[in-house]
Amino acid sequence: MATSTKSDALLPAYLVVGEDALKRQAVLGRLRQRIAALGDLEFNSEDLDGDAAAGADIVTACNTMPFASDARLVYVRNAEKLKKADSEALVAYLAAPSPTTVLALEAEKLAKNTRLYKAVAALGKTAVIDCAPPKRVELPRKVRAMAVTHGVTFTDRAAVRLIELVGEDTVHLDNEIRKIALAHRGTGAVDDAEVGALTARTAEAKPWELTDAFAARDLRACLDVLSRMESASPHALIAMCVTRLRELICAQAMARRGSGTAGLAKALKLPDWRVKGHAGWARRWSAAELRAALASARDAERAMKGGADAEAAFLDWVIATVRRPAS
Repeated sequence: MATSTKSDALLPAYLVVGEDALKRQAVLGRLRQRIAALGDLEFNSEDLDGDAAAGADIVTACNTMPFASDARLVYVRNAEKLKKADSEALVAYLAAPSPTTVLALEAEKLAKNTRLYKAVAALGKTAVIDCAPPKRVELPRKVRAMAVTHGVTFTDRAAVRLIELVGEDTVHLDNEIRKIALAHRGTGAVDDAEVGALTARTAEAKPWELTDAFAARDLRACLDVLSRMESASPHALIAMCVTRLRELICAQAMARRGSGTAGLAKALKLPDWRVKGHAGWARRWSAAELRAALASARDAERAMKGGADAEAAFLDWVIATVRRPAS
């Protein structure tokens, strides 16, 4: 396989894995460009789907000689969906891969302890390309960076608003940013009002958004989150809220002992970032209110399992629990 230097030599196979679909697209696009520089990809590429392709067919494609080129590309999407026998065929192939083929395996998730993952990783340090999604806290900054590539700038609040409306999928975010950029007028930054006017809500709220609003005793936020939920079970949601109540009881106890976030995280066996808001939330409840909330949750759950409308019973419990008593 022709290469310019040893450091940028193409490997016989790559695994592009992770839930950030936009990053996967970018990585695969760059890989295609590198191979296209060696010859016409129209005659030297083959696209297969791991959900349907047989391992033997993929291996045959890999062993096919390129036409008027130094290399050919065999791309397999949904590599995590390969059946075991088909995956094993690729593992055997990767033990002695063709020197004139680049096998590109794309997967949303593939465990590091699988034989296929290990077989690709053994080819070199750059063989596995991690496309893990950005953390939620990092996503607004990524949205603002994505906006610049489309010729516009976003305010911080605009980036947050877009994520609330569209969700965390980077491909969907990028598509919406492109639409907003085309509709944007003027030279100023896109603000949250413009995002709201130009973007339809497609994202379903996450359960943790409800438990955070519940812990904060923000009834308006609770109702807003619930209005954006379609698939979440009220039985699962009440269990999550009860877990949060118990965490807040623990937070109050740790506060009385003078323990900080690290002590609370250790007691709950959670990472520090998962409990950073607990101390503030715990101060919004009295110990008696937390105990009463647990008791009323038990009654609400009995009603939900006893034939009452589960969604209505859960909503009534949330409203009654979150509301502060009249002073």
